[in-house]
Amino acid sequence: MKFELHLGDCLEVMRSMPDKSVDAVITDPPYGNGLHYASYLDTRESLENLVPAFMSECLRIADKVVVTPGVANIYLYPKYTWILSWVNMAGVGSSSWGFSCWQPVLVYGKDPFLQTRKGRRPDTYQQKGNEVAKVNHPCPKPDNVMRWIIERTTLAGDTILDPFMGSGTTGVACIQTGRNFIGIEIDPTYFAIAERRIKEARQQMRLPFEEAA
Repeated sequence: MKFELHLGDCLEVMRSMPDKSVDAVITDPPYGNGLHYASYLDTRESLENLVPAFMSECLRIADKVVVTPGVANIYLYPKYTWILSWVNMAGVGSSSWGFSCWQPVLVYGKDPFLQTRKGRRPDTYQQKGNEVAKVNHPCPKPDNVMRWIIERTTLAGDTILDPFMGSGTTGVACIQTGRNFIGIEIDPTYFAIAERRIKEARQQMRLPFEEAA
């Protein structure tokens, strides 16, 4: 299995990648909800500029793109093929109508199970437990949620790119589910966290590690 980590601007790295060079992009980008990341001010205005730029690159380099956009600014994204969702009745956030108990997962491209004639699968994940790593990051995704997203939208052996790697949850889930992984993160602090987590997961699985310069 192959694992590459890039410290840098995701747009610059993706622009250097050939067309259709990965099987899927799976990412949890900023939500435009006012969080202050060390290297990015996550306002709605910032997201309005970011979404067209990074989505055009994602759709160029992969036939399948999977994005967790949050609820409030989902309208900023281009037309999707379908919406998957993950549900946690205990609440996964708050909204102007109370607790938000679901999160959308936008998918662009074909269902890998229908495409390979392996039958239909549910489009919703009922979260049981909350496997969130204790890391210095304002918005880490639960490990169990990312494993479901990866296993639902790709096949074992696929190569997955995460242009907003953050604390490395997608990379850890790729290791645990037998996928190759390419991660990009602009912030050195978050990159170091992701690098450590992915190396630890690789050691647990006894897998070799390849890091891009």
